[in-house]
Amino acid sequence: MRRRLIQSTLAVVLVVIAVFGVSLVIVETRTISNSAQERVDSEAVRLASIVDSRLLGAQTVDAEVLKEQVAGERYAVIRIPGEPVIEVGAKPAGDVISATEKGEEGETVTVQEPRSSVTREVGRTLLIIGAVALLAVIAAVLLAVRQANKLASPLTDLAETAERLGSGDPRPRHKRYGVHELDRVADVLDSSAERIARMLTAERRLAADASHQLRTPLTALSMRLEEITLTDDPDTVKEEATIALTQVERLTDVVERLLTNARDPRTGSAVSFDLDEVIQQQLAEWRPAYRSAGRAIVSSGKRHLRAVGTPGAVAQVLAALIENSLMHGGGTVALRTRVTGNQAVIEVTDEGPGVPADLGARIFERAISGRNSTGIGLAVARDLAEADGGRLEMLQAQPAVFGLFLSRTPLKKPTVEEPEPTVR
Repeated sequence: MRRRLIQSTLAVVLVVIAVFGVSLVIVETRTISNSAQERVDSEAVRLASIVDSRLLGAQTVDAEVLKEQVAGERYAVIRIPGEPVIEVGAKPAGDVISATEKGEEGETVTVQEPRSSVTREVGRTLLIIGAVALLAVIAAVLLAVRQANKLASPLTDLAETAERLGSGDPRPRHKRYGVHELDRVADVLDSSAERIARMLTAERRLAADASHQLRTPLTALSMRLEEITLTDDPDTVKEEATIALTQVERLTDVVERLLTNARDPRTGSAVSFDLDEVIQQQLAEWRPAYRSAGRAIVSSGKRHLRAVGTPGAVAQVLAALIENSLMHGGGTVALRTRVTGNQAVIEVTDEGPGVPADLGARIFERAISGRNSTGIGLAVARDLAEADGGRLEMLQAQPAVFGLFLSRTPLKKPTVEEPEPTVR
């Protein structure tokens, strides 16, 4: 591209020089020739007037007297009737410029000048025009190189940016070049880079969320299947199979919700549901895991509370909190329901050491974790809660108390306070 720009610019300049340079040479040649002819004519008139004045004054007219009147390379011939021909100067050889003037006393004055003087002057003019043309060509080449670099370098940068995007590096460069068209291309590439970066981030986040959210129901399902393989009691097998089917349904709901959020995070399916059913479901799912760890999980608080949200999402939030207590907490895990204003609150607490002071409120940030965890469980749980219009907060750090706040719907049955924890 640089070569083409330089060649095109140089071609334009050469055409302009050819058109205007040739015209200028022709005009200057004619001007110089006409000027030389005018000088010779003027010289003949002047010399004739001198001869007239001397003849009228009866003065001598000869070569000695007139030689001072003929300067340079000029040659003059004076013919006076009845007198010998007078020659002043050296007669030029070759082509000459000649002018003849007739005086009032009948004399004839002829002045000649060699055309070589005109040729030399034309040559000097051509040399000046050629030098100017050469400077114009040099200036055009330098300007063309500068413009080619100014246009080609941004295109090279844009090509590198496009190549980086194609290779999976979506970082925008935010570099502009002062050329509207190129800046427009750079804007489009930067916008594309930002969109690709958002898409890649969303894909990675979806993969991380999916692996985390699917892990819990798959683990619970695996434990149920292990219970079935270890027992011969038909009733136990039937009970465990029923719970396993429920967990399969929850697993399906988790997958559908992940796909829905991936398409449009704002899409929700909030309904009015019974909190007791979700809590009992979680207690049933996590009871074998806590039994294996020699720990207990209990529930207490108000019953028959109805909240607005997505039951599957609420179940996932509770599962994340219960799993967090199983991995990082200690002692008995308690789920307590209460009412505050127009909200229903589910508190999850345990008897462990709590959240380290260096984590604090950052516990909900992605990639922030305690010991041997992915660092996305609580972040995903908070996102799920907020997607349904609720919120997840850490109410107390030591011991850890997490509260899930959901909008409450009017009660259909009187609430019953159960002050004492019940082991499930």
